[in-house]
Amino acid sequence: MKLKFLALATIVSLNWSIAQENVTFQKPSKSILDLADYQRAPSVSMDNKKEYMLLTYRNTYKTLDDLNQEELRLGGLRINPITNISSTVTYINNLKIRKISDKNELQVKGIPENAKITNVSWSPNENKIAFTNTTTKGVELWIIDVPNQIARKITEDNLNANLGSPYTWHNNNELLIKVLPKNRPTLIDTKKDLPTGPTVSTSDGSKSQNRTYQDLLKNKTDETNFDIITTSELYLITTSGETKLFKSAAIYAGESFSPDGNYIMLTTIQKPYSYIVPMSRFPQKSIVYDLNGKEIKVVNEVPLTEIMPKGFSSVRAGKRNMAWRPDVAATLFFVEALDGGDQAKQVEFRDEVYTWQAPFNQNPVSLLKTKQRFGGMTWGNENYAIVYDSWYDTRNAKTYLINPSNPNQAPQIIFDRNSQDIYSDPGNFETRKNQFNRFVLAIENDKGYLIGDGFTKQGQFPFIAEFNLKTFENKKIYTSTYKDKKEDLISIEDLKKGDVLVMIQSKNEYPNYFIRNIKSKNKLTPITSFTNPFESIKNVYKEVIKYKRKDGVELSGTLYLPSGYDKTTKKEKLPLLIWAYPEEFKDKNSAGQVNKNPNEFTFPNYGSFVYWVTKGYAVLDDASFPIIGEGKTEPNDTFISQLVDNAEAAINAVDQLGYINRNKVGIGGHSYGAFMTANLLTHSKLFACGIARSGAYNRTLTPFGFQSEQRNYWDIPAIYNEMSPFMNADKMKTPLLLVHGDADNNPGTFTLQSERYFQALKGLGAPVRLVLLPKESHGYAAKDNILHLLWEQEQFLDKYLKN
Repeated sequence: MKLKFLALATIVSLNWSIAQENVTFQKPSKSILDLADYQRAPSVSMDNKKEYMLLTYRNTYKTLDDLNQEELRLGGLRINPITNISSTVTYINNLKIRKISDKNELQVKGIPENAKITNVSWSPNENKIAFTNTTTKGVELWIIDVPNQIARKITEDNLNANLGSPYTWHNNNELLIKVLPKNRPTLIDTKKDLPTGPTVSTSDGSKSQNRTYQDLLKNKTDETNFDIITTSELYLITTSGETKLFKSAAIYAGESFSPDGNYIMLTTIQKPYSYIVPMSRFPQKSIVYDLNGKEIKVVNEVPLTEIMPKGFSSVRAGKRNMAWRPDVAATLFFVEALDGGDQAKQVEFRDEVYTWQAPFNQNPVSLLKTKQRFGGMTWGNENYAIVYDSWYDTRNAKTYLINPSNPNQAPQIIFDRNSQDIYSDPGNFETRKNQFNRFVLAIENDKGYLIGDGFTKQGQFPFIAEFNLKTFENKKIYTSTYKDKKEDLISIEDLKKGDVLVMIQSKNEYPNYFIRNIKSKNKLTPITSFTNPFESIKNVYKEVIKYKRKDGVELSGTLYLPSGYDKTTKKEKLPLLIWAYPEEFKDKNSAGQVNKNPNEFTFPNYGSFVYWVTKGYAVLDDASFPIIGEGKTEPNDTFISQLVDNAEAAINAVDQLGYINRNKVGIGGHSYGAFMTANLLTHSKLFACGIARSGAYNRTLTPFGFQSEQRNYWDIPAIYNEMSPFMNADKMKTPLLLVHGDADNNPGTFTLQSERYFQALKGLGAPVRLVLLPKESHGYAAKDNILHLLWEQEQFLDKYLKN
């Protein structure tokens, strides 16, 4: 039965009998509403000199009207065809600027009334800030003069933002903009357009194992409309608004100036299109031009990529990851697979990295070969660059140091580790802007600097390490020692002075920015002073608890108890809510590591159960649910049994503390967590009820892999069937609240998954309720929907758990 909405202001949900309810939007009780209906603090962006700060303000939630705009779904895109920008964009409504040395926030003058701001970025010299504003007709470009805090419009609302930001900064503070063509055709109304024949797809026998993508092209009309919405003309424009045509109409999917500003690489989408993969896998051509628009060289041509080798370490053949080297004037680098992109082939080297200097009248030069799949580079200077490679099946990750000036010098391994072993994570190399205003390795006297999260068995202690690029000596020069707060090390601002930008928070202190001087007794200078908008839960009890699964795997979760709960007598046995998301691992040691910090600010949101600590529930948030497959064993080979063992261990741990009634335990999750929830209710008797949001329940509908499963359905049909709650619906008798956005855009989690699972459960007599949230995609955004979701969950939990 296809559910239909009677009106946007009505949400349809199914009650426990056969009848349907027409329920208007509801709100949760006051204690939850007070937490959910809050004013979001501004986001912060600073210039690299730490002279100015931009504060961006937006509403906490979208409105239903925001979601109820015109929309085209083509080639993996969701586009508003009236305004020519993504229909899923979240807008900023106000901008303020302040000097970091001053406490006063200054309103940016000249911002349009009822502004819908996005695509905000600083100019290369950071004297200007660009942003787009969306009107009722389209997208326009605005420029802020930072020292004067004045904004002014420099284009009409005729920009094309359908493929992302419609502008690119040039080094001289000019911009390249994408403009709707003057002779743009009218979109075809698919409801009125009569087809001239059927849509026919064929296969030549080649294997094409693709994910179950959404919003794909379906016919020739879609192809025509895709052409119309993605085609742009390119103009160069000064910050004062003077324009000149740079390139005529095409589908421009990437624009990138060389560091010296003398060249630009343009990537365009080509035909033929596909009905089984999104735009990112359509044919592409990359051409480098000079600033007069003269073609210099076709540097890459990528064919339609419908056929890919199986496996997460497989890639397409041909040049990929092509980009400008940030440390030199005008040199491209790119990677090519030496195994044809097929991880199943046995070869000595997987990838080869090349550099190619403009004007490209010489052949590319081989820089190095990697034994595993190339994972990226951090360029430094003519003597130093960092290279990363990894292999998914082993979870191995290596970091190399190379000399870009000497390709004959073998890469030197500086880190060799399990990518899932967070305790051994050396951190990320710090970068800073060079003479081209591009980010490169921060190097002082042949030393680089690493900033690490600092997870250990004893807790989290972020650090800065000084890494000698000649001797490989790795020495920590600062380690956070907080025991009652959490410190995030954002960036090193001045290596010589020892100034570091940090963010500090505690469980009831909102995150704020500071400058810490690590050479002056760790002196702290505050930058922001945002206040806690969730005062009502500042006194709830919060603790990261550690416990073990019956096979010895160490687990953890963040436990919340209501404010004032008597932990001494423990007379009141609370109902328990567990929120979790399964993760796959290749070894027990990594699976048992703790990445939770009890001093992290308690930020309740609809994505967890933390709200319910105000209603007398104990909450175990972000409970560890590792699924482990060691050696040649894959995690999903024992998915169900490990899932149940994880849940049992979590309940036992809180029960042994004496806080809960273990007969009143609920479980919940979103997406793969919803899939987890349905399986736990099906294959165990541990829970009184469950809440599953936006999940997939029939794995035969995702036959070419899902989540971290690389094997297809025909490789392991028994595992696909066993893991599918839909296939085992006759075993599920525990009350379940199913929730889904009726416009889900996530690969695999079609809204149909919840509809069909509900029908199966209802037909088999299970107590189940289905709530479809109008206009919502995979994550929920509209205030009315989110508040109603909280009401639904509250009513459900009060009925089947608390009472």
